[in-house]
Amino acid sequence: MIIRIVKMVFRPDEVSTFLSLFEERKQLIRSFQGCNHLELWQDEKEKNTFFTYSIWDSEAHLNHYRFSELFKDTWALTKALFSDKPQAWSVTRNMVVEPNS
Repeated sequence: MIIRIVKMVFRPDEVSTFLSLFEERKQLIRSFQGCNHLELWQDEKEKNTFFTYSIWDSEAHLNHYRFSELFKDTWALTKALFSDKPQAWSVTRNMVVEPNS
């Protein structure tokens, strides 16, 4: 399982454009094979800073999305709105199943 957080800082005049784009695309991304979760957080102090939090079955699933036409198109629209380079963090989490006692 891959947990991915991406920090994005937008120009203040482009926040509403980004929020509209996210609303338009989030169901498409959520329905992408291997995506278990996707949500958006807005920084409480910096109103033009957002974080996406997503959970993927594997790095292969995340990479399949990252090389898809959906990502390429979304990225092209999103990067035009940034005021700073986005930062991304990924964590691999192995699922451990505890036996019933």
